[in-house]
Amino acid sequence: MSGYQLAENVSLAGRNTFRVAARAAMMADVSRADALAELFEFAMLREGPVLVLGEGSNLLFAGDFPGVAICLTMAGVRIVRDDGDTALVRADAGMNWNDLVAWTLARGLCGLENMALIPGTVGAAPIQNIGAYGVEVGEFIETVEAFQRDTGQVKRLSAADCGFGYRDSLFKREADRWVVTAVELRLPRQRELRLDYAGVREELAAMGVATPRAVHVAEAISRLRTRKLPNPALLGNAGSFFKNPVVDAATAEALQAANPGLPAFPGGDGKRKLSAAWMIEACGWKGFREGDAGVAAQHALVLVNHGHATGRQLLELARRVAASVRERFGVALEPEPRIIGARFDDPA
Repeated sequence: MSGYQLAENVSLAGRNTFRVAARAAMMADVSRADALAELFEFAMLREGPVLVLGEGSNLLFAGDFPGVAICLTMAGVRIVRDDGDTALVRADAGMNWNDLVAWTLARGLCGLENMALIPGTVGAAPIQNIGAYGVEVGEFIETVEAFQRDTGQVKRLSAADCGFGYRDSLFKREADRWVVTAVELRLPRQRELRLDYAGVREELAAMGVATPRAVHVAEAISRLRTRKLPNPALLGNAGSFFKNPVVDAATAEALQAANPGLPAFPGGDGKRKLSAAWMIEACGWKGFREGDAGVAAQHALVLVNHGHATGRQLLELARRVAASVRERFGVALEPEPRIIGARFDDPA
């Protein structure tokens, strides 16, 4: 079977950054996008579910996975076109995201610097429309190449066809239909740097940088993330577990009046985005630990596995956190990671 390798009863503990123990009935490591049609035919014969895995940085396994887990290993990157002012960069889905950020910066390309050190692969970036410090990847994506399961063909989708939203996309909403295989990004050589997100200018000043360039911004943000967020290599986590909730302006103003200090940011269409971390911390969860399941001491948005927490224990903790925020603030929290083996809103 050319283009992929199969193994049965594979541990997923090293395939998710929460480092929870789980197993897949079968694992397929895929080295070529054109092998996906044959692989999915094989998976359908098994009549089990299919899960596409990157680095597992946006997943919580609430149990074993009974089907075929697919891991895309192709990780090439190149400049497709360069007109001097901008360059079109094509990266395969299996490439590490931060490696792509470093690769583009090394070639004098701007745009991705605010998203330095986000964990995961390039293929996961458009699915989640990853973003940080005031920038989202959807701003730079020109084309996403994806395998369409219902037709068995690889299709090229323009950014307009991807349905990008806040931590959302067509690929996330139709997760059982698409497998992202490559991403093409249009990156400029000159752009106005975005420095107004909390802490960025201060970090640049602490670095002694008076006239920052994109590489300086990437370094500043890497330092901020390293200091504020636990390292998944040392403490199992999937980064921010909850999305910042978006509410109408009147609701935001009422909540801020009742809770001085609650941060709110523009949320598009006249709405406001509230700080989930602030509300979770206000409910007393920051640094909480029960057994090996806990909330990070550095950042209230991050759930952590101190060693041997199960996915079910982490999920139950997340539900309790969300319930307390709803009770105090009347605001519903939604998880960012995809939960495998359970539904977040179903406590059964």
